Amino acid sequence: MSTESVIATTPDQTSPDETSPDETSRDAPAVDVTRLRVALARLARRLRKHELAGLTPTQLAALATVERSGPMRLGDLAAAEGIAPSTLTRLVTALEESGYVRRHTDPSDARASTMVITPRGHDTLERLRTESTLVLAASLQLLTPAQRSALADALPVLELLAEPPGADQAGARSLPVGHAPGPFGINGLEVVPPGGGPARHARR
Repeated sequence: MSTESVIATTPDQTSPDETSPDETSRDAPAVDVTRLRVALARLARRLRKHELAGLTPTQLAALATVERSGPMRLGDLAAAEGIAPSTLTRLVTALEESGYVRRHTDPSDARASTMVITPRGHDTLERLRTESTLVLAASLQLLTPAQRSALADALPVLELLAEPPGADQAGARSLPVGHAPGPFGINGLEVVPPGGGPARHARR
């Protein structure tokens, strides 16, 4: 699929007095996908505080996964993070040596082991989250009230975009008519193709 977002439309079952989803999406403002991607990437870099804990971004992501889903087997962590077993071994060793996780023998399989986050690991994640929140809060203070209001209105959409494809997106119920969740989190948006050019609609 191209980097252009896709707009899903449903068969026109509306009455003459109703606005169809397709008509609603045509009236929606254009979204510059490249601009959005760059802005989100730059913001993520500013909020990334892994270096405060002596961790790489990959190690920090794995630690957060163990906190959220642990105890978990090494194979399950590798699958969740999409990393090779050899890379996982080095990653887990580094987390262990830093005192962020502990390995235990799996009671259901003596040949396997599970990982759990330690109190030090949990406290470290909480500290990093606090630091990121403070950075973001300070940036929000630089915005005008109208800009903060626009950002607040956009939060449900950003949350949908953050979900992986196929995830249960309960927040879609709060979206306007014609803006249903799709493979990239939301459909019903008119999109400016990367590199500029006229906005266009695509159908699934």
